[in-house]
Amino acid sequence: MDDPFIYNNAQLKIRPMKMLFRCCIVNVLFLFIGITGIAQNFNSDTLQLSLPQVEKIFLEKNLPVLAQKYNVQAAKSLIVQAKLWPNPNINISNGIYNTQNKRFFQITDRDTTFGEQAIQISQLIVLAGKIKKQVKVAETTFHLAEYGLYDLLRTLKLALRTTFFNIYYLRQTAKVYDKEIGALKVIVAAFKEQVGSGYVTQTDLVRVQAQLYSLQNEYQVLIDNINDQQSQLRLLVKATPTTYIVPVVDTIATQNANPLAYSMATLLDSAYANRTDLMISKGNLLLSQQNYSLQKAMAVPDLSVGISYDKHGSYTPFFTSAGVGINIPIFNRNQGNIKSSRIIIDVNKVQLQFTQDVMVEQVSRGLQKAIDADKLYKQIDPSFANHFDVLAEAMMQSYKQRFVRLIDFLSFYDSYKQNIVQLNTILSNKINALENINFFTGSNFFN
Repeated sequence: MDDPFIYNNAQLKIRPMKMLFRCCIVNVLFLFIGITGIAQNFNSDTLQLSLPQVEKIFLEKNLPVLAQKYNVQAAKSLIVQAKLWPNPNINISNGIYNTQNKRFFQITDRDTTFGEQAIQISQLIVLAGKIKKQVKVAETTFHLAEYGLYDLLRTLKLALRTTFFNIYYLRQTAKVYDKEIGALKVIVAAFKEQVGSGYVTQTDLVRVQAQLYSLQNEYQVLIDNINDQQSQLRLLVKATPTTYIVPVVDTIATQNANPLAYSMATLLDSAYANRTDLMISKGNLLLSQQNYSLQKAMAVPDLSVGISYDKHGSYTPFFTSAGVGINIPIFNRNQGNIKSSRIIIDVNKVQLQFTQDVMVEQVSRGLQKAIDADKLYKQIDPSFANHFDVLAEAMMQSYKQRFVRLIDFLSFYDSYKQNIVQLNTILSNKINALENINFFTGSNFFN
């Protein structure tokens, strides 16, 4: 049907409708300007935390980090074990049965019969510097455990920081949906009261309802995403399932962060010095070289020295002797372990080169992505969001004066929503790109 606002001779009929729409628009504007809270039905404990506060809790309570710290302590204990020499061996023997006097386990001499006892003490002398080489292997293993802890920290801190910022910008986007959905609910309610009265068509009602349902579906997907991110953040900081963390972000600092503040050479130098996965690759190469040296030393047999005492079992009573013993390396010269350890050195050399290549590529690509994300952000005019109240009031006045139709009025708010959503997404992508630079370089260039 025709728009009732075009009939100038029907003002008395239109006046109730005008008052209804004006009331509707005022409510819509109020909903958009006011900030409504995002529902958190399941979560009851809300914590407002800044990034330093979240990181502090993470370092104190994260269970995988605590477990890796225990692994480091266990590896350190093996250094002490590697320094220990083999224990001396003592062997004591006594005769079981004396056939001359029919006695069992005779210890002392009786009559003309003698009890037999023998004692032997021996010590294994480790040759070819095996103890020293074992200590070096244990020390390198300990350092690898430390590097593993630092690499775990580096990886989990990336997850922590990106999740923290993702939640913040998703919540900013959710607020826009929350306000627009509230506004559409007011309009739908007003339309339902007027449908069939000649002022609102069923088509217009269905159109607005369809837009409302679409927004509600998008909003629910967004809330599910926020809750998934909240779940991950709670696991990282060991919070209870009823905790809801509200990130507190210095938006000025994040917006002004400049990826061009550091040169490519500076970022690469930091990566070579601080990347823990590179340290692990270098440590694995060193460990394989040390193991190769140890395996070659293992081919050298160890020397056994000892002294023995025999009471009556030798050619003369109370026989005392000294002796040495050593294996003859004829069959087993540790050939297989030596060959295997030598091949492992080549494997770790290739792995180290690959890690370095990946590192250089990651730093280069990460810097490029951060620069592109920053350029895209700077092309967006943030003043639209800042001046929205003025624009909303102007749009409302235009609608009152019939310069725009209701569908145009709603399209304005939808365009505003899209603008803010894109702005939050672009800024979130920029922050994630900067966080990846921190991760790829092993340093907090952008904090």
